[in-house]
Amino acid sequence: MSFDHRAREALTLLHRIVLSHAPVALASSLGAEDMVLTDLIARNALPIGIFTLDTGRLPSETYALMERVCEHYDLAIEVYYPDGRTLEGYVREHGVNAFYRSVELRQRCCAIRKTEPLSRALTGKRAWITGLRRAQGITRQDVAMEEHDAVHGLPKFNPLVDWSDADVWRYIRARRVPYNPLHDRGYSSIGCAPCTRAVEPGEDIRAGRWWWENPEHKECGLHRRPIEVAVRVETGASHA
Repeated sequence: MSFDHRAREALTLLHRIVLSHAPVALASSLGAEDMVLTDLIARNALPIGIFTLDTGRLPSETYALMERVCEHYDLAIEVYYPDGRTLEGYVREHGVNAFYRSVELRQRCCAIRKTEPLSRALTGKRAWITGLRRAQGITRQDVAMEEHDAVHGLPKFNPLVDWSDADVWRYIRARRVPYNPLHDRGYSSIGCAPCTRAVEPGEDIRAGRWWWENPEHKECGLHRRPIEVAVRVETGASHA
């Protein structure tokens, strides 16, 4: 399938989502795929909000890109942060880098810094959009273009689900889309700074995420309910 055809298909889906599910938002980590979607949204003036989750431990390059994107496209990115009291309690009890010690503690950290803020970001939305692709690793091989997010009770759309790495970068180069310079240093997938490293040639695209864990565990909970993890905020609500 040609590059232009893939881009047209993704744009057609975005138009359909707007017509059927407004209000809708793109959950952006400012990774390469999310930059493709941001460009499609901005270039075509689609009424799709864009939000990101500031975990408090993002690389400086990600923060710089966030500012650059807002200026380049003249748009606002809504930023959501972890609940301060919950995060403070976790760090006090377990330490600032507890996520290295066990899968459970890492997933707990992800739940506090990502999953609970995501729930707030999706409040009032009728659907959400992500840059998930099947080529991103074994935990994403079964991702569909349209799914039902049972956790939030919303449709979830992945317009680039069948794009290859080459498709993503062909679009970025052709449209001169801003992207995180860490990609040029071997970072194929970028999350929190202490949990992300560059990948070696031949490694899986997500090998640099939580590299000390087994591949089947390599999700933060945004796209898979964390195992035995719940975040309790002051309201008493529980988010898995």
